[in-house]
Amino acid sequence: MNPRCPALLVSAPASGQGKTTVVAALARLLRRRGARVRVFKCGPDFLDPFWHELASGHAVHSLDLWMTGEMDARARLHAAAQAADVILVEGVMGLHDGTPSSADLARALGLPVLAVIQAGAMAQTLGAIAHGLKHYKSESAGALPWAGVLANGVAGEGHAALLRQSLDEPAHWLGALPRSEAMHLPERHLGLIAAHELGHAPALARLDAAADALAATPLGAMTLADWRARWSVAFAAPATAPAAPALLAGRTVAVARDAAFAFVYPANLECLQALGARVVLFSPLAGDALPACDALWLPGGYPELHASALAARTDLRAQLQAHAQVGRPVWAECGGMMCLFDELLTRDGAVHPMWGLLPGRVRMQGRLMGLGMQSWAAADGVPALRGHSFHFSACETPLAPLACTTPAPGSARAQGEAVYAQGAVRASYFHAWFASSLPATATLFSNDSCPQRLPDGRKQL
Repeated sequence: MNPRCPALLVSAPASGQGKTTVVAALARLLRRRGARVRVFKCGPDFLDPFWHELASGHAVHSLDLWMTGEMDARARLHAAAQAADVILVEGVMGLHDGTPSSADLARALGLPVLAVIQAGAMAQTLGAIAHGLKHYKSESAGALPWAGVLANGVAGEGHAALLRQSLDEPAHWLGALPRSEAMHLPERHLGLIAAHELGHAPALARLDAAADALAATPLGAMTLADWRARWSVAFAAPATAPAAPALLAGRTVAVARDAAFAFVYPANLECLQALGARVVLFSPLAGDALPACDALWLPGGYPELHASALAARTDLRAQLQAHAQVGRPVWAECGGMMCLFDELLTRDGAVHPMWGLLPGRVRMQGRLMGLGMQSWAAADGVPALRGHSFHFSACETPLAPLACTTPAPGSARAQGEAVYAQGAVRASYFHAWFASSLPATATLFSNDSCPQRLPDGRKQL
């Protein structure tokens, strides 16, 4: 069965144009009208999905032709099309940025593209930008499915009229959003502030303000029948994937999950469960003890914003050290790794003692220190894990890296990320997409990756 469902991929000429606000506002508006909405995010992202989940009421999964793979993307969209009235996909960066890009994803999956263009400081040039977005590489790659243009940050009706007249096709005008602080989504150094950090009511108020503004546009005025007539997509059933081997059967994996460790792809938790693991969540910030477990995952997040509270968890520090000392695996990603060093230096100059499973310190920086898609051949003879990095800190450690990740083809980053090993601990700025290599993921959380004891009781790596 190839279910049909209206769908849009919302993109832009660049980051910062307002596409996250538009996707969340559109999901909120449709949901207020009783529609069932599923939202996806193109490329690696932990923060935008918090807003989309609040708006749609459902978990948000990533789609990426390189990191997650086309088969996974097709399977998720096929499933969503059977449960939703509308599917929305937020693109990453600019429409044609990256290899592969959001445009490549739109072509591969037949998703009509809605271009959100920040037009506050332009007039007829909007038409040139829209024309370029639609036709770039069309001769070599094929026509891009196109829905239209939504202008953002527009001064008024006169301004909107100039913008509309600049388009090649009047039918591609889907409206203009005004400048409005009420619907602005707040940001910090890694991107948007997560919706739950504002609180449910204040975050929802921003989404409602944006949804109200969108309701006054041609796009917002469309009915579900209009959506089906203009943007219906047939989502073919993907090839049946083999069942995941039960490589972690009988093992319990504890996962830190709170505001300091919030960067968790739902698909990664699903993957651990598919491998047979029992997943137990706990909150270091809430004072939870380390649960009884065979392995531990410390995901990324914002430990620098909660450094004092995490430093005060000397009880958890002792539990983590005891866990690692008996050879139970620890996988720590980015923010999770930051907590495992001896010290964390925040940008205000404060020094916070951390959990001491890795020697050295982490220092927050004033600029981006790592960005881009990466892969890691975590074990010999098995497919490499795929993932990405994005961080504003740097570590200073005497440890020599166990390995380094490899930048993906077309990545702007010239160097990979170090992977550190200390006894049963594996840690890196690398965020792994677990399903990209099930054997490698299983190795991270099994004793196969851990040191063996020498006859005198010492451990070897």
